[in-house]
Parts: sequence; structure tokens; C-alpha cells
Amino acid sequence: MDTLIGDIGNTVTKICLVKINNYRVKKIIYLESKNILSIKYLKKKLNKVLKNKKINKIALFSSVVPKYNLILKKFLKKFYEISLKEIKEKKIFKIVKINIKNRNQVGSDRIVNAVGVYKKYKTDCIVLDFGTATTFDVVTKKGFYNGGIIAPGVNLSIKSLSTSADQIPIFSLKKQKKIIGKNTLEALHSGFYWGYSGLINNIILKIEKETKKKYKVIFTGGYANLFKTSIIRSFTVDRNITIRGIIEIFKENKNYLIKWKKKNLFFAL
Repeated sequence: MDTLIGDIGNTVTKICLVKINNYRVKKIIYLESKNILSIKYLKKKLNKVLKNKKINKIALFSSVVPKYNLILKKFLKKFYEISLKEIKEKKIFKIVKINIKNRNQVGSDRIVNAVGVYKKYKTDCIVLDFGTATTFDVVTKKGFYNGGIIAPGVNLSIKSLSTSADQIPIFSLKKQKKIIGKNTLEALHSGFYWGYSGLINNIILKIEKETKKKYKVIFTGGYANLFKTSIIRSFTVDRNITIRGIIEIFKENKNYLIKWKKKNLFFAL
């Protein structure tokens, strides 16, 4: 039997089909999160994953967009009889101990990233996620999530600058060797590339100075590979850490999350 897990982000949503007996990811589909608003689009995408499969009646998702989460929850229930559970629900055991003032303010994506690095690396970690926001999260080898930093995301910053300044184009950030640009586009690439490199280096150093610890640094998200030569600390790129964290939470809550009926075999809608 298989189960659905997923991660609903501001920009991109990942939906995975996972085999329950070994927790291996069988399929992953990616979609722009805004397309969750289209029932036709969702049917087309999910039929590719669910067609002729025996599926667990409960799906586990992390979500930072309540509106999209609610739409997908209603969709799965109506068309597939699957109940969607969100990571932050009270009945879900989170594995890591959330050591901040207001636990409800921690995004599900940051919780699952923390779980993913804690279970895999077993040491003090900083996980840096290049998403709509650029986030840094501090996780100890004893399983404490100690908070972190939220900075503007690369693409969001580029879009914001382009929207606010008439002569600034939208561009895809690339690695830069030189610091001084000879035209507008070169100057933009340099500003964003070396600006974010400085931000990353400085924040990691400040975290280590404040906590008096050294950390294993994990990069994930869209720009994880871009800064390979500009970061002074060694780091590991792990693009699957978010999904790994959701799977680990599913495993810990399997008695609550596994529910199946013999007739639960889906065909194309």
C-alpha cells in the first residue's frame, strides 16, 4: 500500500507517492502552488500518481499557505476519499522539541526541515532553505529546534526590485566571478550573487558566535548549488531534506495516519 505526502509552499508544491512498507518515494510531482486553485489541473496531475493504486486513506502534508491547504484537503476528500492531515495538527508528534517563545509561529516547512536534518545527520545543524524566503534554522544533536532567521528569498527580491524600478529587468541569478559589473545586468547579477553570499556567510558566523558552537551546514531549495564557491564554510546540499522530514514524522505517527479499505483502489476520474 502507498500513501501521499506533500509540501505546499508559497511558490511550488511537491506531492509524493510513498510505499508504506519501506518508505521509499515512488513518484514525485511538482506543481505551481497557484494551480491548486484549478480542480481540472489537480485531477490531471493526481491521476498520474493515484491511478490504479491502493492508497492509504490519510495523507500527511506540510503547508505554509492555509488557503491552498484547505482547497487541497477538500479536493482529496471529495474525489479520492483521502483525509489530509497537516504537520502542525495537535495530534501529530513532531519529533523535534520546538524551543521558541510561540510554537504556533513556526512554519511547517521549517519543522520538517528540522526533523529531516536531526534524523539524518545526528549532529548540530544549520539548515538553509532557498525558497520564497531564505530561511536559516538551528537544530541541535539532542533534537531541539532553537529558532532561526528569515530573510527575503532570491527570486522574491529580484521580482520586487524589478516591479519597483522601471528599468530593472527580471533575470535568473547566475554565479559571478567578478564583483564590478560593466552594465546593468552584470551589476544586478553581482549585487544579488555577492550580496546573498555575504548574507549567508555572515549569518552562519553570527549563529556560531552567539551559540558558541560549530554546526554542520545543510543547503536545500532552488539555489542550493549556486553558492558552492562563494561560501567560506563547507556545506552539504540535500534537496530531499523536506520530504525526508515529512516521511520521518509519518513513520512516528503511523498508528494514527494509516487507514485503508479494501475498495480503496482509484481509477482515472
